[in-house]
Amino acid sequence: MRDFAVYYILANCVSILLFVILLLFDRFNVDRQEKQIKFDRALIAFILYFLTDCFWAALIAGMIPKTPFNMVCNVFLIYLFMTAISYFWLDYVLAVEQIPGRDSARSRFLMLLPFLLSTAALILNYLLAPDMLFDEQLDTRPLFGVYLAAVPDLYLILILFYTIRRARSEKNPSEKRSQLFIGLLPLMCLIGGLVQQFWYPYLPIFCSVSIILMMSFYIRSVQDQVSLDPLTGLNNRGQLTRYFSQRGNHRTEDRRTVVAMMDVDRFKSINDTFGHAEGDHALVLIAEALRKAVSNLSVPSFLCRYGGDEFTLILHPELQEEPQRLISDFRKTLDELLRGAGTPYPLAVSLGYDEFHANQDSLQSCIQRADRKLYQDKAERRKEKAEQIAGG
Repeated sequence: MRDFAVYYILANCVSILLFVILLLFDRFNVDRQEKQIKFDRALIAFILYFLTDCFWAALIAGMIPKTPFNMVCNVFLIYLFMTAISYFWLDYVLAVEQIPGRDSARSRFLMLLPFLLSTAALILNYLLAPDMLFDEQLDTRPLFGVYLAAVPDLYLILILFYTIRRARSEKNPSEKRSQLFIGLLPLMCLIGGLVQQFWYPYLPIFCSVSIILMMSFYIRSVQDQVSLDPLTGLNNRGQLTRYFSQRGNHRTEDRRTVVAMMDVDRFKSINDTFGHAEGDHALVLIAEALRKAVSNLSVPSFLCRYGGDEFTLILHPELQEEPQRLISDFRKTLDELLRGAGTPYPLAVSLGYDEFHANQDSLQSCIQRADRKLYQDKAERRKEKAEQIAGG
């Protein structure tokens, strides 16, 4: 039994060490966002759970006295940290999905309510009928497994609800896969935990599944930090170059490739008058309007923040009128978002696009042509506005 305990504790210690390394990398990141902070809380919950799991292995192997006090404390801590893992992952998912009011006192209370009720029931159960939870050898009975899984299962249902809903509405295959991965991670951990609890209690299955999935997720999140613009969540300029360097992304026989450039009219005046925070808010609104307009077309596309107040869209339309339809849809969506946000300034975007001509063309040349049409669009709309003022 001691050999089992040494192996089991060693596996948990390796997981703890790796999670501590991930946590330190995140903690020393100068650009810590809400999602990172909440991801770190889940990491801490995992670390505490693995420490408690080491204590459990030592108890079972007789390395630590198997007294009622030690066993009760250990199983209650296992319950606490298992629930904390699922709670903090739900909190992380709400931040990823940008669910409104997620940090309000009411939302916090509703999220904690299942845990509070389950904990109260568990404590009451132990005080009134401890033999329902422990046998004569102080090993846990199946009822404790129900308590252990009930609240995490509920949180898991909510996680799957949010992530699957987002994945179904997401047109970008990469984003769809990312959403599903976020939702499936706790499901796989839970399955691993149940398999260990009911079939192979002396194998560190939950530990192994958790470390594989969390490491995979962390690597993916680091890749996102490299490829995504931190403000808008769109692809960055480097990702645009990588996307276009892949031959299949712009040389297709059945579809055209259109490159569109956009920028914000008088963006400097927004920063100067209302502050840079409001300027950032304007860029976020534009990015959201672009996402919605592109998703409505259901054609292959690539969207990125080119730099500053400039955005680039690569579109592969089947029909000639699709780029113009996207422009109209984007401006209509942006107007709706602006009214909903109650911005204290008008926000207009100039846009120009041109077709990429396969072998005899380059991305930079196409962007330059699209830029020229962007400034034509800007000049024409200024002229129209001046005529309206003069006519009014």
